[in-house]
Amino acid sequence: MNYDVKDLKLAEQGKLRIEWAAREMNVLKQIQDSFIKTKPLKGIKLAACLHVTTETANLMITLRDGGAELALTASNPLSTQDDVAAALVKYYEIPTFAIKGEDNDTYYKHLHSALDIKPHITMDDGADLVSTLHSKRKDLLQNVLGGTEETTTGVIRLKAMAKDKALKYPIIAVNNAKTKHFFDNRYGTGQSTIDGIIRATNILLAGKYFVVAGYGWCSKGVAMRARGMGANVVITEVDPLKALEAVMDGFTVLSMNEAAKIGDIFVTLTGNKSVIRGEHFKSMKSGAILANSGHFNVEIDIPALKKMSKKIRNVREFVVEYKMNGGKSIFLLGEGRLINLAAAEGHPSSVMDMSFANQALSAKYIREHHKKLQMDVYDVPEPIDMKIAELKLKSMGTKIDSLTPLQEKYLNSWKEGT
Repeated sequence: MNYDVKDLKLAEQGKLRIEWAAREMNVLKQIQDSFIKTKPLKGIKLAACLHVTTETANLMITLRDGGAELALTASNPLSTQDDVAAALVKYYEIPTFAIKGEDNDTYYKHLHSALDIKPHITMDDGADLVSTLHSKRKDLLQNVLGGTEETTTGVIRLKAMAKDKALKYPIIAVNNAKTKHFFDNRYGTGQSTIDGIIRATNILLAGKYFVVAGYGWCSKGVAMRARGMGANVVITEVDPLKALEAVMDGFTVLSMNEAAKIGDIFVTLTGNKSVIRGEHFKSMKSGAILANSGHFNVEIDIPALKKMSKKIRNVREFVVEYKMNGGKSIFLLGEGRLINLAAAEGHPSSVMDMSFANQALSAKYIREHHKKLQMDVYDVPEPIDMKIAELKLKSMGTKIDSLTPLQEKYLNSWKEGT
């Protein structure tokens, strides 16, 4: 079996952590039990580019049990949990290509290693696998039935490809499932981002000015959790509707130029580049802390920060100090990469349970319906979304009401009024 991981001696620890995560992934477990019986992915080769975490490991095991032949690579150079990668190879015989802290050349080498299986289905988080397939491995496109995409940034890229008629196979945007972005993006990103910042810095959030760039679902989660820990939360936005929503939710909304002057901690979650840049660094107070929880490390203009600094040094694990003229220090966390995975463990297992249930069932859907799909980006079919919500409620022991026949008739009729 071909693989590239840091150290197989870490496998035992990884296996224990994978099993611990499985305890909180009851929806995926129900899907796994079904997959073991029906083998819906038998004969399918599936290349996955995802954060190599305990939760991802449980998804890979489910897909394997469904009959798929797999290859897994990391979707971010700093997001791999090396013990998990080792366990996937040693105990679950899943080819894995991922090493925490790998350089850019190794990252893309690993993408190519995953594509070497000649996949029928791709599973992506950020669209790097799809992009590489469309640019460097075009010869493999004829084999591909379809793919899935996990995150907002990837969906944006893929929709741009579809608009330009560059997309050569259908993609299901798992990120757009209600059981994904309402929960994973908001509650998962909210908790895990705060977790990453605190692990990296050990600072007290209470009383600090905490600036959140953007007010999408991920940003809402971070803002909510930061406020809950006593921070004074400031939102920056370019969308007037989202800015208005933030105001109505009780947050202070400022331009980044104004927020830069008062912020103690800054977190970007926009999916765009150079959200915090040179003019903002100039306005920041000494000791300002910068972190990113968007997919790529482009939201903070790191080259500009380096250029403005006279001295750069590591002061803690995942914390780099940029010393500027005049003595001011700015601290960058996790190399500007996903702080929740660079310095912490990513989303809690219970919320990834729904996200990865969507991944598993979307892969099955592609296998069964790919002939009907165009070269476009599709939402997760609503029946899958609703089924996952039902399974999650069941796993939590929560019961809900059903409509009576009278209620169903009323909702489907226009004749009854006041």
